[in-house]
Amino acid sequence: MRRTVVLAAAVTALLLPATAYAAPAHPAPGRAAAPGGSVTLTVSEALDALDVAPEDTTGYKRSYFRHWIDADHDGCNTRQEVLLEEAVEAPEQGARCKLTGGLWYSAYDDTYINGPSGTDADHRVPLKEAWDSGANGWTPAERQDFANDLGDPRSLVMVSARSNRSKGEKDPAQWQPPAAGNRCEYNTLWVVVKTRFRLSVDPAERTALASELAACPNDVVTVELAR
Repeated sequence: MRRTVVLAAAVTALLLPATAYAAPAHPAPGRAAAPGGSVTLTVSEALDALDVAPEDTTGYKRSYFRHWIDADHDGCNTRQEVLLEEAVEAPEQGARCKLTGGLWYSAYDDTYINGPSGTDADHRVPLKEAWDSGANGWTPAERQDFANDLGDPRSLVMVSARSNRSKGEKDPAQWQPPAAGNRCEYNTLWVVVKTRFRLSVDPAERTALASELAACPNDVVTVELAR
């Protein structure tokens, strides 16, 4: 399994402890390290370091992001891997990783879900948002890596199908989790994923993130750069 999710410690687990950091007050993570390298900075510094640019909303097709692959050839695709690792009560696993039963927690709307059919694996940053923010210039392999990112547990999350479809392709200027208690985590992880993949933010999106995060702890995060 890629990770074990402990709901009571979710925020603590995703916001890593502060470490010695000698970079300037406002580092530029997109240029500070090569892919595979990592940056450690506060959430506000990470937001400040993101490029601000208008979105290019043309040409998107969902098929440009091949997703739910079985990267390690163990019989379970990306969605099933996340289901297994985020289960509050483990499901039964049958042939070809068919999952039945089990219980999941959806942080977006603060609800529990019985059985995998009521859940969606949410891309913290939606595929179209990624396309509009820079992924339109990526290779097909890079887009596949984004759509199936198991390298950082903050990229994908199991949530209720209802909340995921309400969110759709929206960014934080257009949608916030209905559970107010999840908003610090949601906006923090949006910044983390955009940092990880060196994606830009548009002006309205940046304003919304800054407004939401102003009411949140300015925690230190460590992000491994994927590209």
